[in-house]
Formats: sequence, C-alpha cells, structure tokens
Amino acid sequence: MRSVQADSAATRGVNEWDEIAWPIVYLRVRRLQTRIAKATREQDWRRVKALQRFLVNSFSAKVLAVKRVSENDGKRTPGVDGEIWSTPEAKWQAIQRLGSRGLRPQPLRRVYIPKRGSDKMRPLGIPAMIIRAQQALHLQGLEPVAETRADPHSYGFRRSRGTQDAIARVFNLLARKVSAPWIFEGDIKGCFDNFEHGWIEDHVPMNRKVLRDWLKAGYVESGKLFPTEAGTPQGGIASPTIANIALDGLEMVLTERFGSTATSTKRLRVRLVRYADDFIITGSSKELLEVEVKPCVEAFLAERGLQLSQEKTRITHISEGFDFLGQNVRKYDGKLLIKPSAKNIKAFLDSVRETIRVNRSSKQETLIDLLNPMIRGWANYHRHVVAKKTYAAVDHHIWRALWRWARRRHPNKLPEWVRQKYFRTQGQRHWVFATQTRGYTGEPRMLALIAASDTRIVRHVRVKSDANPFDPAWDSYFEQRKGARMLERLQARGFPKRLWQQQHGKCPGCGQLIDEDDRWVVQPAVPFKAGGTRSLTNLKLLHSTCRRSFRIARGNTPVCDDRVPAP
Repeated sequence: MRSVQADSAATRGVNEWDEIAWPIVYLRVRRLQTRIAKATREQDWRRVKALQRFLVNSFSAKVLAVKRVSENDGKRTPGVDGEIWSTPEAKWQAIQRLGSRGLRPQPLRRVYIPKRGSDKMRPLGIPAMIIRAQQALHLQGLEPVAETRADPHSYGFRRSRGTQDAIARVFNLLARKVSAPWIFEGDIKGCFDNFEHGWIEDHVPMNRKVLRDWLKAGYVESGKLFPTEAGTPQGGIASPTIANIALDGLEMVLTERFGSTATSTKRLRVRLVRYADDFIITGSSKELLEVEVKPCVEAFLAERGLQLSQEKTRITHISEGFDFLGQNVRKYDGKLLIKPSAKNIKAFLDSVRETIRVNRSSKQETLIDLLNPMIRGWANYHRHVVAKKTYAAVDHHIWRALWRWARRRHPNKLPEWVRQKYFRTQGQRHWVFATQTRGYTGEPRMLALIAASDTRIVRHVRVKSDANPFDPAWDSYFEQRKGARMLERLQARGFPKRLWQQQHGKCPGCGQLIDEDDRWVVQPAVPFKAGGTRSLTNLKLLHSTCRRSFRIARGNTPVCDDRVPAP
C-alpha cells in the first residue's frame, strides 16, 4: 500500500483517486462512527470528543468527504471562489487542504430559488467546495451523536428514514376510532434563518471553533458581503443535522408534560410527528392544543431563537383534513384515508407539462426518457397511500398533454396517422406513448412511457423508532429493509433485478449496498470493444458515481493508509 504522506497531492498520478480501496475506506469510517455512537449511549463525552477528533484527522474520513462533495448533484456549482473539483489532482489537493491548520472560513454565495408551492423565492447559501468538504468531514463525527440522541419520531434528514415513515406514523396515530380528533399543524417561521447562534454553539457536540466559523461566515450578494447573526445556511451539508439537533427534545418535553403516565397518555393523546421543521401534534381537544400544547411548543422554540408562524400554524379537526408532506390526511365518516394532496398533484402536472412544452421539438425517445423518471418518482412516492384513482386521473392529464404535443408536430396530418406514429397497443392498454429503441444488451425493444396507474399500492412498514443505523445490533435489520425496498422497486425491471440479486445488493466499486434512493448504471467488467459480452456474467450494477473508479481500478493496487485503533 502507498502512504498518502509519502508524497504531495501534486505528484499523484491521474488515476490514483480511482484506485482508492473504497470498501476499506467505508469500513474504517464506519468502525469509528460505531464507537462514537456507543460512547454517546454511555454519555462518555470525553471519549466522544476524542473519537471525533481522530475521525476528522483520518485519511479515510477526508477522502470520503471529498468524494461526497465532488460527486453529488451540486458538484458543478461553485462557491464565492469559483472553484470546482473535476479532476483527480484537484481532489488530492483538497484532501491535503483539509489536513492543514490554516483553513480559513469563506462566505457563502447567496442565490434565490423558487419556494415550493408559492411564488416567493427562498434564499440559498452556497458554500465554497473546501467548506462543503469540511462540513462533510465533521458531519461524519456529528451524525452518530445526532442519531443516537434523536427524537424517536423525528424522520427528516436522517439515515434510513423518510417521509413514508412519517406518514405511516400519522396513520397509526389517527386511524382508530379512539384516536385523537384534533391536530396542531406547526409551522416554524423562517426556521433555518433564525436559529440562535449561542444556543447552537453550546449544544451541538463538535469542534466549537469550526462550528462558529460556519455560522459567522456571512454571505455575498451582488458583490457585497453581509454578516450572519442568526440561523444556519440553507445549502450547507451539515445544516439539516444541526437543525435536527436543535429541534430534538420537543417530543421529550411533550411526553414529560402531557404523557408521563399511561392514564394521562390515553386521556390527552398528545403525540408528535416531525419531519425536519414540519410537524404535527395530536390532541384530544382543541382547547388542550390551543391553551396548553401551543404555549409549551412556543417556549421550547423561543430558547432556540425560533417562533411559530401565526399565519400558517392552525388547529384542525380530522374530519376537515390537513396536508402533510404532500399528502392529504382526512377521516371520511370515521374512516381515515391518506391521499396525494391537491397542491402536490398540481405541482407535478405543471412540471410534466413544462417538460413537454420545452421539448416540443425533441425526439419521442428523448421525451420518454425525460418523463419516465418524473412519473416513476412521483408515483413511487405516493405508492403507500390511497392513490389508485389519483394515478388514473394523472395518466389522463399526461395523455392529453402528449396528444397536443403530437398533433402540434404534424398539424396537416389526420389524427389516425398521428396515433399510429406515436402511440401503440400493449396488452390491454391502448394509446401507449411508445417508440422502437434498443435495450441494455443491444436487442430491439419498445420504449414506452410508463403509467402511474401501473404502480402497485403497497403498505409501508414503518421503521422502528429506536433503530440506530450506527449500532451494529441493527445492521441486519436495516440491510433487510433496504433489500426488500430495492426488490420492490426493481419488480418490473427484470435485467437490473437479476444483476442486483447476483451481486447480493452490493456495488462492486465501493462495496456498499445499492438501495432505492441511489442512482445506478450498468457497466461491463470487460469492455465490449475488448471482446466483452452482454451476458449477466460480464455486466455489473454500480452506483453511478462508482462507474469510473470501477473501470480504472480493476487490477490496480488500492490506496488507503490510515488505521483504526483497536477498540
């Protein structure tokens, strides 16, 4: 093995970044994170601090931090310094810079993005690449602490948890006849922009100087530097975890105040479900939520410099229904039904129509390739609720938009001619938007637009509230959950499914599980130009970010030089 200290980043070979033994790197970081989580459970804070210091100074953690920021969706978005890391040499230099003591804070680049479901614009702070990497580095030591101390029913920006788990928790709380009939819909006013810096510095267990540098970095807008006196920057990698740490504890406060005994719990029925800064609280009466629960929440938030939005915070009866995480939750004659919300449906159809409009001159194959991921992603998001009728309605609206697209391209042709050119019959389905193309193995196949109504409705099994992804005792539980969800996602995609099963669900490039949230590609082990075949034995299913390293690193000596101390 070659030592990273033996030579500088500038002397590294072009391909050495892709020769890193990623499975070993992930394993070493994982071992340290496991030990941090164990020390947190034992409340051994001196050991937590020592392990965090060791982790952020290790080569494996630094290389994973650089990998994360140089391969995610924002890799081509520079900060104020205009720097991006697109070459192996730049990544090696970044590793060296992370190890230096002279790393100075840099302000954020302020941009504005549309706020979902509104005409307003949301401010977004884009850190420089080196600051992103620094945040990713320290986050590896902070995340095990945050997960171990998190509220049991907090689901946002946490590993192996998601919106489906939050919705399943809502269903469990409200579905029964004896369930709480009143819901407090909490909305925090400018959550990320108003956190009190002093509170965060005192309660977030990480290097205090580094944390203060992030919080006080300021931002640049229209060429001017502005200070930041409160809040965590939206756009920072560590910001969601810091926000979660700040909001954790609300569930404990409510339990101690309204549910310390079984009798009071059953009588008052005060329960919390939180996803990041969106949360609901159930209660037995409107007066209870208005007079007792709301002041309790306001006092908790005030300590952190936050307050509820008086315009958006409201108390609703379950018979009227409420929207939460893109779903509408409502009881109809005593029966709870959770459906896609009207706002969510409208936003999705608007994005589909805009995609069709922008690609009015594109090939049919290109348009299908653009629309299929959109339809699949939206339908999969709602596949755990009552959505069959909604799927059918959405399919009809998409068909109408595509029919207008096809007629516009051939205004002088008869409708029957247009139908035969762009639409096919598949089984019992007519008017399928489809065209002829080639598959993975080169055989001719029909590329068709998927239908949302083909998505199976499957009841989601909620993650156990005390499950910790950094506790080895839960490893088999999480692997089983991820495997089951990935198989469900690949149910109608035979070729990738067989590859995934053949590889036992793991990526040959990094050794990590390929789950439903990952982007993946099919890569030949022996290139086709070198005589490789298109058979299952020669093809591999990889994370999209591991494709280059898998191709280059085969047969090469891996690079990894740090050692994890014995426990």
